[in-house]
Amino acid sequence: MSDNQASENAAEPLNVVLYWHMHQPEYRDLRNGAYHLPWTYLHTIKDYVDMAAHLEVNEQARAVVNFAPVLLEQIDDYAQQLDGYLNHGKALRDPLLTALADPVFTLNHDKCMCLIKACLRANRQRLIERFEVFHQLAEMAEAAIKKPEILNYYSEQYISDLLVWYHLAWMAETVRLKDQRIIKLMKKSRHFNLHDRHLLIEIIAELMSDIISRYRALAEAGRIELTMTPYAHPIVPLLIDLKSTRQTMPDAPLPLAEYYPDGVNRSRWHMQKGIEVFKHYFGVAPKGCWPSEGSVSNETVELCEELGISWMASGETVLRNSLNKNGIDEGECIHLAYRYKKNKVAAFFRDDGLSDLIGFKYSNWHADDAVANLVHNLEEIASSCADKPEAIVSIILDGENAWEYYPENGYHFLSALYEKLAENENIKLTTYSEYLDRHDERVELKDIVAGSWVYGTFSTWIGEKDKNRAWDMLVDAKKEYDRIIESGKLSETEARLAEMQLATCESSDWFWWFGEYNSAESVASFDEQFRLHLGNLYQLLKVEPPDYLSKAFSFGSGDPVMGGAMLPGRQA
Repeated sequence: MSDNQASENAAEPLNVVLYWHMHQPEYRDLRNGAYHLPWTYLHTIKDYVDMAAHLEVNEQARAVVNFAPVLLEQIDDYAQQLDGYLNHGKALRDPLLTALADPVFTLNHDKCMCLIKACLRANRQRLIERFEVFHQLAEMAEAAIKKPEILNYYSEQYISDLLVWYHLAWMAETVRLKDQRIIKLMKKSRHFNLHDRHLLIEIIAELMSDIISRYRALAEAGRIELTMTPYAHPIVPLLIDLKSTRQTMPDAPLPLAEYYPDGVNRSRWHMQKGIEVFKHYFGVAPKGCWPSEGSVSNETVELCEELGISWMASGETVLRNSLNKNGIDEGECIHLAYRYKKNKVAAFFRDDGLSDLIGFKYSNWHADDAVANLVHNLEEIASSCADKPEAIVSIILDGENAWEYYPENGYHFLSALYEKLAENENIKLTTYSEYLDRHDERVELKDIVAGSWVYGTFSTWIGEKDKNRAWDMLVDAKKEYDRIIESGKLSETEARLAEMQLATCESSDWFWWFGEYNSAESVASFDEQFRLHLGNLYQLLKVEPPDYLSKAFSFGSGDPVMGGAMLPGRQA
């Protein structure tokens, strides 16, 4: 390479993609639509709304945003039920929203205690202690939990104020700063009445009904790229081959089941259903895919190509494992586009260091210092990749759980992040599809080592006693499903309902939470939901469920960082 060529290449700005993954599992009982946990609407009114607002206000900002299809359906369902409540005399199906909305608190002692506990499920420092009145109400709630007998002295006004403050704390910062209705409620601070609660329900309804269309508008304007995961967020490589676990964990214990029945077709179904849901809400087919938890394998890439996906992304350790297996020198610059053999699907890989700085470190930094540090790190990468104008850095992380650990829901950090990256002449904020339109270069991998973005393995979902037990329970249910479907005993409608219930049971989220290293409350909640969904499947199949579904099988005792909702890409 000549000096002139090197100079020209060095002048090329570094391609950078910010890729946010939005996901919540199916929290509904699919038999009646009742919600067991409120996280879908709470994360929508806080995190999905704030992210959209930051992207809307900065016209030069670019990002890729992934929505799990089952999340899109739940957001839409909340919008519909809130419209039904406000305009058509229908009941709400979420107990926390119902408590906020209904005029009368029909609460016995046990229900009141459950409600109080629900209103404490928030980051203590950033969402509770930030607001003086909410902090006082939370301390009263904690006192009642320790001494339940004093709950008898708490008035309906206390419950009303606690509910309103809980939802105010979960409100998007961009809404808190600009919506005069929220500003007035914050200023009032106490003695909220039924009108105040009804007003809050109206605001939540507006946010829920608008959010999908806001992201669609951003995508249609070319300012973001929207992508999908397989429908119910399963770990596709494990559905295809449970033994792919041992590509990175050769000594890991596995479930008793040798394989997941018809896993390839179930994986194809999740992909096809995901594409169908994506088209329904966004009007076009997705070009990109974030396989659930960045979980990939050779077979997963081939499936993506079969279904017309142009690109996919995974974790850095998956890349390093694959480079090592292929005998490719990692060198100083691995921030490139890859492909499996001659496959048409481009593969991009997360920069674990930068992504984990945002997810786990910068929340305790001043926003300007954090963004300056990130830019410095990007400049270091640009220097090491100076001879590769096609270099691309992927910053990929959870788009919802990190921000409650930041002051003001990450408002100052995200504002500075988009502003500084967009204005930096040495950095080109882009999307993967826009990048692929400009660059044809791909590094070929003869083999992709199966793994996920978490440690480059599947250890978060398999290889531990409780996780393996859950797989065997799921396999038992799948065998019954196959037997009943093959028998033709179910009507077309019944078979379709059973298929959707099976998809929910195949979600990765249940397996994520099983294991004693997670908190007792989280494990108990997801253990219960997993067994509930399996029980519903047996009911839809008209088969008596196994007795083991009546007993909890996983028990937590840990205190993981960030409550276990997020994990770093690299294992400590």
